[in-house]
Amino acid sequence: MKEIKVLGSGCAKCVKTAEFIQGVANDCGIPVHIVKESSPEVMLKHNVMSTPAVVVDNQLMHSGSVPDRKIIEEWLT
Repeated sequence: MKEIKVLGSGCAKCVKTAEFIQGVANDCGIPVHIVKESSPEVMLKHNVMSTPAVVVDNQLMHSGSVPDRKIIEEWLT
């Protein structure tokens, strides 16, 4: 199971990102564990300068916008 962290303040884009990733994972039949993280320390650890940011299995994959569906599918496979 992939662990996915959505880093951000809890803004609308951050919430949408988490929901969108969960939806894509459900559509693909892939189990994921999604954590919403708003801690500044965690964001600094991953050198995030803009949110929402997505960390998959402890690796920063995306930041600054809601990712596209195709990108999310690549992360999940």
